[in-house]
Amino acid sequence: MPVLAVHRVILASIISLTAAATPARAADDRVLVFAAASLTNALNAVAEAWMAETGNSAIVSFAGSSQLARQIQAGAPADIFFSANADWMDAVETSGDLRDGTRTDVLGNRLVLVAHGANADPVVIDETLDLAGMLGDERLAMALVNAVPAGIYGREALTALGLWDDVAPLVAQSDNVRAALAFVAQGEAPLGIVFATDAAVEDTVTAIGTFPEDSHTPITYPAAITAQSSAAEAEDFLDWLGSDTAARIWAEFGFTVLD
Repeated sequence: MPVLAVHRVILASIISLTAAATPARAADDRVLVFAAASLTNALNAVAEAWMAETGNSAIVSFAGSSQLARQIQAGAPADIFFSANADWMDAVETSGDLRDGTRTDVLGNRLVLVAHGANADPVVIDETLDLAGMLGDERLAMALVNAVPAGIYGREALTALGLWDDVAPLVAQSDNVRAALAFVAQGEAPLGIVFATDAAVEDTVTAIGTFPEDSHTPITYPAAITAQSSAAEAEDFLDWLGSDTAARIWAEFGFTVLD
């Protein structure tokens, strides 16, 4: 199964951080957040609103949830982990790297098939979809199917629909979901599987179909404070993720806000 080299999608609210390296701990009055790449646009807006209202500082580093979880387990000085699935949060919790009682499910999302171009024709995603035929000799862009949440959900959905075996040899995997989106946006792959919120922020792709919700595990985004956090405002920032202001921002970017 081919794996394409990609540029990691790593952005920051205040400064740029390289998620592959362990960043220095922020000052105690700054909150360092490790967050799933699919949260990039929305969480930047949420963090900016929090900083504007409170005067506090937040640094946000984006990458694949698997990569961030492993960094936290290896001692990276994140204050908050915001994952795109429960499994990687479970892993960090099991290893003792979360502060007890702080874990909360913040958001939900949908999984979509995207095509290159702004006006691609829609399809119905079910057991009859000839996805391999649609690809021909080209590739299906996905995040890492055994590690990154969007890829895990995508493989689970394709398997449930009986499509995986035919498509698997055509999958081009990338480090995170935004990199998979970029492959389609740039025309390097005609189709890709990403979250609905990712498709919504890219003008050069079209979400041509939504995967049935019962074809994959419910998509949830849990967040928690890490066990090693010393940031004075970490709890306040975690609470802010569920505030009315944040809820409006999440909704604007297409996320489902969970109770």
